[in-house]
Amino acid sequence: MSEEDVGTDALGARLKEYEGLPAAVAAAGKDPVNLPMIRHWCEAMGDTGEAYRGPGAIAPPTMLQAWTMGGLTGHEGRTGAYDELLGLLDESGCTSVVATDCEQEYLRPLRPGDEVTFDAVIESVSGRKTTRLGTGYFVTTRMDVRVDGEPAGTHRFRILKYAPARRTPPKPRPRRPRPVVNRDNAGFWEGVAAHRLLVQRCTGCGTLRHPWLPGCNACGCPDWDTAEASGEGTVHSYVVMHHPPFPAFTESGGADGTAGPYAVGLIELAEGVRMVSNVVGVPYDKVRIGLPVRVEFRRYEDEEGGLVLPVFRVVEGEG
Repeated sequence: MSEEDVGTDALGARLKEYEGLPAAVAAAGKDPVNLPMIRHWCEAMGDTGEAYRGPGAIAPPTMLQAWTMGGLTGHEGRTGAYDELLGLLDESGCTSVVATDCEQEYLRPLRPGDEVTFDAVIESVSGRKTTRLGTGYFVTTRMDVRVDGEPAGTHRFRILKYAPARRTPPKPRPRRPRPVVNRDNAGFWEGVAAHRLLVQRCTGCGTLRHPWLPGCNACGCPDWDTAEASGEGTVHSYVVMHHPPFPAFTESGGADGTAGPYAVGLIELAEGVRMVSNVVGVPYDKVRIGLPVRVEFRRYEDEEGGLVLPVFRVVEGEG
């Protein structure tokens, strides 16, 4: 974080005038130190210390602030100076607040029945500082706690009142390339959208073929229908894509849900045709020729809407 010269910071100079002003005077704790609150605190914190139980119990030292809290209605001893200070910060645009740290000093143990009183002072206001959250001011208050006029402890509490930094809008998610759909292969992609893996079948000789073609590459017959493949197959061959990196595949966790390179396989289906797609379900460096796979239909979302693609997952227990 950076701090600007207070001499050029008119608001900072005005805020500095509040240093040393009381925030509360002779305020009293709303309840005396008591065993039920000690028990609840210890249960919440998982503290089983013997000192906090039994007839001679003391309060855990870190409960110091608990006995001074004013709740929603606050304390009668408040002076208003702290509220004025926060109001100036709100008016300047420092409308957000985050607690940053606290320091406590323990001077004597607190015991059930002790009546706590305290004074609070605005101890310091920093110069204007810029943090990752935004630009604002650190305000530290000091509370001096007493029992029967005897000092019992000191509590310093620091907050940052700031104007939230402008957030850079996230970059749009990289668009996944769309397959080229034409009149020859439209039926295949219609099947994929319905979670069906369709291959062409020549009505002349019965030969199955993929990718889809206008006519049979075995007998030349132009007539065909479709057969639904089971989706079972094996890795016939594969490559691992390292470079060039493609954001749509790598920034969203890779084609198989993991970061980095991904495997593209030539899958031989049980029906005898081969199909190119991603191999998922195992790290890219575990893909091997002969691995049994099964089709899985995945839906991808981006600015252009939904896209369903067939990928091949390694059969559980293999690889």
